[in-house]
Amino acid sequence: MRILVQKFGGTSLSTAHAREHVIGHIQDALINHYKLVVVVSAMGRKGEPYATDTLLDLVRKNGDGLPARELDMLMGCGELISAVHLCSLLQATGIRSTVLTGGQAGILTNDVHGNAQIVAMQPNRILELLEQDMVVIVTGFQGKTSQDELTTLGRGGSDTSATALGAALKAEIVDIFTDVNGILTADPRIVEDAKPLVRVSFAEICNMAHNGAKVIHPRAVEVAMQANIPIRVRSTFSKEEGTLVTASDSIPTDMSQVRDRFVTGIAHFTNITQIHVAAVEGQFDLQLRVFKTMALHQISVDFINVNPSGVVYTVFDHEAERALKLLRGQGYDPKAVSGCAKVSVIGGGMNGVPGIMAQIVEALTVEDIRILQSADSNTTIWVLVHGVDMIKSVRALHHKFNLYK
Repeated sequence: MRILVQKFGGTSLSTAHAREHVIGHIQDALINHYKLVVVVSAMGRKGEPYATDTLLDLVRKNGDGLPARELDMLMGCGELISAVHLCSLLQATGIRSTVLTGGQAGILTNDVHGNAQIVAMQPNRILELLEQDMVVIVTGFQGKTSQDELTTLGRGGSDTSATALGAALKAEIVDIFTDVNGILTADPRIVEDAKPLVRVSFAEICNMAHNGAKVIHPRAVEVAMQANIPIRVRSTFSKEEGTLVTASDSIPTDMSQVRDRFVTGIAHFTNITQIHVAAVEGQFDLQLRVFKTMALHQISVDFINVNPSGVVYTVFDHEAERALKLLRGQGYDPKAVSGCAKVSVIGGGMNGVPGIMAQIVEALTVEDIRILQSADSNTTIWVLVHGVDMIKSVRALHHKFNLYK
């Protein structure tokens, strides 16, 4: 069977006009003789009746006493409403379809409610329905435990549902439909001349997703990368192909070896606090004490620089005060810079290319932007800047590396 998995996000299902486009994409897939699995998110965003955050607001006003198990049961409602509504629309157009919950579709997870991990896939029921020429609509974002308890996969979980099903079914491709036409070189709300990318590697889009690009969840990319299942990120409102995400060795040579395009895109995220802890004379376990304290209190750390004079790292702004209090309790006098932003320059083509960091420094220096910290890997260079300089930094770097062309 030629199997295609399509995933539609909340904005793709929120209005009658959007749902007409969804049905059009489903019809196109059937015309092209695909056996089709459709993964859906909850309709709309916060404030709209069936969005996940709207459903959560129903119980938040009663306090935080709802157990995680029951919270998962509530959060799973939005996807079920989407799936059944889409099924009724397809039936009305003469397309035979059926609905499965994530658990019924064979997505088995551990029992960590609210952020479950997939431990096994059992897609036999889906395969039987596809043999009967049914369009199988699956509620995204959820699975079930070995005890048949409903679980949810955490934010962005519908993307993970789609790629996990694609891998288990050996799909030809997984289409992720959203409200933008593919993956862009930067956030179009910040960079007006950001351009859509035709092809990117799994590694590049994974780095972009981890560093603030919100088009697809990084866990979903990792699942697809392990199974080598291509992903297309497409617009619900367009017939265009969008961006193809695939293994770097399957990108044609004439595209992967373009020598004037070492950088693929610029990503960012905000609301970060930089913490500097100076070493105390005669004390040699500073790094151990600092990071063990953060770990014991479940504070995520990033952007770590360690040297004999001390340690510098970042935490999210909302964790900063607690982190500083813990450090003072250890006898340190930490310094903090809040409201920072992490800007990432990403590109598989820059590995081993000299001068990339010099261009970054030059672009930011010309704009009088102070670099607070930097780090790098084979495919990414990160710089930390003051939050007020974030927009200017993204634009300057996007222009410096000619990503608007």
